[in-house]
Amino acid sequence: MTTTQVLITIVVLLVIAAIGYGIWFVTRRRALQHRFGPEYDRAVADGDSRAAAERELRERERRHAELELRDLTPEARTRYTAAWEEIQARFLDDPAGAVRDADALVTELIAERGYPSGEYEEQVAHLSVEHARTLGHYRDAHEISLVSDRGEATTEQLRQAVVHYRTLFSDLLGADAAAVGTEAAVPAQRDPEDAPHDTSRRS
Repeated sequence: MTTTQVLITIVVLLVIAAIGYGIWFVTRRRALQHRFGPEYDRAVADGDSRAAAERELRERERRHAELELRDLTPEARTRYTAAWEEIQARFLDDPAGAVRDADALVTELIAERGYPSGEYEEQVAHLSVEHARTLGHYRDAHEISLVSDRGEATTEQLRQAVVHYRTLFSDLLGADAAAVGTEAAVPAQRDPEDAPHDTSRRS
């Protein structure tokens, strides 16, 4: 084999390796985009770079793989569904209290499924691996809950928080769980001046 042939062979091999790496890289990126959905876009927007965001998402996958997740028993699903119905029924009389209870129930369900239930950001990171498409609702509910704790949330905001909590709650219950109400099941309550709900009257 001549020197020219050797050089051509090396170039061909390098091109093949580069193409193979490119295919692997694109496939890996698409897998992350498919798995994390809107969370992928959020991570890229919030991160220093796309590469850094993808490293963070792969780290979430690694930590998630170490969890010992559990499916709910039929009895547990029934119990959680009944508890949720009580929260929705309470909303008319105590919207802020219903939001607090919804947050507590979702946190309890997160823990029962085997996810860490400590810091909110840690919860979000773990949940994003399998529940990315409903996680935006949890974020929105959490933000309204913080506003409610300051006594600044309107009744409509509180209603939306319960609706958002319910979306993740239903997802965590499992696809084969009975439907957990509808948005209409959380009744709109006219706030005379659409003023922040007074959380000082908590029961």
